[in-house]
Amino acid sequence: MASKGSAHGLDLAREKMREAGVDEVAIDTFAHYYRLLEHGETGMIAESTIEPLDMEALADVDVPDEVAAEAIRQTAVIKLNGGLGTSMGMDRAKSLLCVRRGLSFLDIIARQVLHLRKEYDATLPLMFMNSFRTSADTMEALARYDDLPVEGLPLEFLQNKEPKLLAADLLPASYPKAPELEWCPPGHGDIYTALRGTGLLARLLDAGYRYVFVSNSDNLGAVADARVAGWFAQSGAPFAIEAVRRTPSDRKGGHFARRKADGRIVLRESAQTLDADKEALADLDRHEFTSTNNLWFDIQAMVEALDARGGILGLPLIRNVKHLDPTDPSTPEVIQIETAMGAAIEVFEGARTIEVGRDRFVPVKTTDDLLVLRSDVYDLGKDFVLDQVGDEIPYVALDGDFYKLVGDFDKRFPEGAPSLREADSFTVEGDWTFGHGVKVVGDVALNAKAAKRIEGGAVLSEQEADG
Repeated sequence: MASKGSAHGLDLAREKMREAGVDEVAIDTFAHYYRLLEHGETGMIAESTIEPLDMEALADVDVPDEVAAEAIRQTAVIKLNGGLGTSMGMDRAKSLLCVRRGLSFLDIIARQVLHLRKEYDATLPLMFMNSFRTSADTMEALARYDDLPVEGLPLEFLQNKEPKLLAADLLPASYPKAPELEWCPPGHGDIYTALRGTGLLARLLDAGYRYVFVSNSDNLGAVADARVAGWFAQSGAPFAIEAVRRTPSDRKGGHFARRKADGRIVLRESAQTLDADKEALADLDRHEFTSTNNLWFDIQAMVEALDARGGILGLPLIRNVKHLDPTDPSTPEVIQIETAMGAAIEVFEGARTIEVGRDRFVPVKTTDDLLVLRSDVYDLGKDFVLDQVGDEIPYVALDGDFYKLVGDFDKRFPEGAPSLREADSFTVEGDWTFGHGVKVVGDVALNAKAAKRIEGGAVLSEQEADG
């Protein structure tokens, strides 16, 4: 509960943020969440307060071509690009990872947008929300695309940073031997704070844009699709999120629901789910839809919502408890105050969701995902849009001891990913290296106690896979 120490803690945190040059809008937003935290707010959403949500599907919606084209001409694109890929052993922007044909996520995103501009005669500005850790690498990688920047708008803006708070007393954490570990990003809900603080929302409005499409840079399925833009324009909604049907791999992830109290759509993350409700969270028949983190908003509606709330949208708090140095469990426990950008859906009256195909949701969180993306499960067309070949994405599980880190993973697939087009599942236990042109068919599980190699051109099928 509130205490003198915590009031002192907020003063110290504000001072620390000011000294680091953090924007005042971001400091006020942090203070809002600090007060919630000191009053015992957990951000939990109980199952008893929500009910399942159903929605229309993009496949069933009629969007005339001219409506789609007009909508995309009034749209600006923002990619969330603050992540370092640390879980895969990276120390620079995850979007610099090579995906296909020597092209990185950034290359493919840039080429997707340049192609759409030509196709629709649209300005379609592209901006990246970088973190203080990803900015330099990203801007260097994008420098080769001379025609990417749009006059009057930046190619990047920076997400804010905030102090980690000691769980014991909510004082800002101090760690002199690695001061950068005293800071954390405020979650991707910070996008609205950053857009306001940098003046970008006002600039977009002044330049005549009406809509913003936001998505994660590690999701190459998230193209600024004109049909989705047209649906959003026709709906007249202030805010919308693309949803996909949950699969077994989404059991632990967030989902959409409707709040009983006021009928608003909410997005419940796993970190906001009580232990007693974990079973309901995992019930794919009850809660059928998860967020792609592809979202659309009306710029004017966003400006008005922020103005009405003094610059603070008031997204639900996510209280993330970690160790000060995440790699060292002996360091003190800290609280990172986070918000999710999709949670803004509950702020807007008349917000909408729409079911889209899984082809618009191809996130890369692990090297398992990366292997699928690098394989022939997808074709990369002239428009640089991923085209899923076949009905199902194979289930891939690689041994974490040998494949979790990108460097180790690359060493074991030195000549590229195997063909997974005809695979149902591919499970690898032990240390295997793969030659060129290996093909996986059906359900294949490899298991070895010592290091082994699969020679180039080998066809792995169910009965032959006991290494």
